Amino acid sequence: TWKILFFKVVMLTVFLSTLTPKFYVALTGTSSLISGLIFIFEWWYFQKYGTSFIEQVSVSHLRPLIGGVENSPPVPGFSANNGENETNRQSLSECKVWRNPLNLFRGAEYSRYTWVTGKEPLTYYDMNLSAQDHQTFFTCDTDSLRPSDTVMQKAWRERNPQARIKAAYQALELDNDCATAYVLLAEEEATTIIDAEKYFKQALKAGETVYRKSQHCHPQNSQHEAHLRRDTNVLVYVKRRLAMCARKLGRIKEAVKMMRDLMKEFPLLSMLNIHENLLEALLELQAYADVQAVLAKYDDISLPKSAAICYTAALLKARAVSDRFSPETASRRGLSTAEINAVEAIHRAVEFNPHVPKYLLEMKSLILPPEHILKRGDSEAVAYAFFHLQHWKRIEGALNLLHCTWEGTFRMIPYPLEKGHLFYPYPSCTETADRELLPTFHDVSVYPQKELPFFIHFTAGLCSFSAMLAVLTHQFPELMVIFTKASVCEIFRS
Repeated sequence: TWKILFFKVVMLTVFLSTLTPKFYVALTGTSSLISGLIFIFEWWYFQKYGTSFIEQVSVSHLRPLIGGVENSPPVPGFSANNGENETNRQSLSECKVWRNPLNLFRGAEYSRYTWVTGKEPLTYYDMNLSAQDHQTFFTCDTDSLRPSDTVMQKAWRERNPQARIKAAYQALELDNDCATAYVLLAEEEATTIIDAEKYFKQALKAGETVYRKSQHCHPQNSQHEAHLRRDTNVLVYVKRRLAMCARKLGRIKEAVKMMRDLMKEFPLLSMLNIHENLLEALLELQAYADVQAVLAKYDDISLPKSAAICYTAALLKARAVSDRFSPETASRRGLSTAEINAVEAIHRAVEFNPHVPKYLLEMKSLILPPEHILKRGDSEAVAYAFFHLQHWKRIEGALNLLHCTWEGTFRMIPYPLEKGHLFYPYPSCTETADRELLPTFHDVSVYPQKELPFFIHFTAGLCSFSAMLAVLTHQFPELMVIFTKASVCEIFRS
């Protein structure tokens, strides 16, 4: 065997002696180029998807081939104890996508943005969720009994906006009192809020007529209940959008009255979060006592939280002290009771959604909010700051207090987020969902900031090392050839 090994070493030495220094320069240069391209691709993939491509491929495809088993997350309901079950259930609920209570109008707002900038503010995923919402709210099993409802059922499934608008007009030709057709035209064809309001008023007139008929219909069966539920959804939707039109057109008191009446008339529909529309309108009126009354009802430990509730509560606490707050004075004499309450409220809000402060402090640029949001995610932060930044600016010193105190929240939260402080641990699913909800031109905020994967460090080091070898080989070709030959021979001998 030693003779065979000796023969191989001799043959290798002969082969290496025939190679010129230019070969080594080309070899190291090519290696540096390839590793550099891999590094650039890894960096781009990590910025776009938040994970390493090489790591993902190795886990998904290579590990099963070599017999490895990927660790699966525990299935909710089969955890070791009740505490883990509760945490899993809460995590799943926090990863649920919700309809934005203050979503804009497609024709009058989103489309105008597209006309001006040439950018699409809504993602396909977001619009597809809206299409599903419309089918749930505005259709039922009895639609086949009325030709206009049958047409609208198909209209909500259309992907092309012009086809949806055309179908709405067809429905109105069949039935001039088709409320859902007016809703679609108000949302998508109207190019101003005034035009949208006109369509919604027609929808309200038609919707109230159909709703009264459904209420007084005698047969009490499942079909009748589905029909009544659909007509109720239409009426609530139209009244809410009319209130939002009044808010956008400056008729704030009228909007507040409409929202209050709607909440009294349909108290069981609290999951629609109409109180968030009311909070924003009351803040515009600077009716802070009324805002506090709404918070007292909805900022309850048993009810789902939102950025609007948490940050509005912090804003009211900050309002009491922000005009006199000074970090230098506070560091000398300490914080007063009111200042401590304000800081704690800010910390509570930041723990719930840590993405909001950068938008309020204008450290990140705002975009139009999506039609759906993920609670505690960047999409919710964009939606909240878009509508509430003006209210923070109106209160003197509120943004200064936020600027001085918000980062202190992270010293109170256990790292790496296995436990929360005042809320459940921050869910790990927010980044993926937010990238689906927010347009590609927006830089998605990620919390907590992820460390660079090992393979990015590895490819960067490999690129740098091979580039250094290429430079050395080009500058000292003879020495590098001798060094390479000696290294290879030593490897084979060992």
